[in-house]
Amino acid sequence: METARHIRMLQFTYAAQLADAVHQLARAGALEQVTSERRATRLGAGAAQAAQLGVTRPAEAFTASAELFGCADWTVASDGDEAFVATAQHCLLCGMTKKASAPSPCRLYCLDPIEAMIEGVAPGAGFEVDETLYDGDRCRVRVSSPQR
Repeated sequence: METARHIRMLQFTYAAQLADAVHQLARAGALEQVTSERRATRLGAGAAQAAQLGVTRPAEAFTASAELFGCADWTVASDGDEAFVATAQHCLLCGMTKKASAPSPCRLYCLDPIEAMIEGVAPGAGFEVDETLYDGDRCRVRVSSPQR
């Protein structure tokens, strides 16, 4: 099997496992608690996660995630100085969870890890989710410059 196809198959399998985990956590009544606990843990480890993925600037948290996981097709557009808007029109994980009638995986598996990496490389940067593909037509996140 060619490498690109092998990688895509691994990405698809990974997304399917995450979608199943969201479904199982919701059925067990633990999704909100797990999401909250993981968020706190991730925020504390955001700098290490960013370093592991080679993320040195906030926008790279989106683009590195898109490249590695092949899930959401994040694009980044400047919104002034260090501020930007990240947008995704498609997300494999979101599509899978919606088809399975499972709750949103967005915070647990995508947005919180990205926010943690941004906090790790730019403490104090704003992170505002305007819309997700789970509830809308796209994911749209506004990241503002750190307050100095």
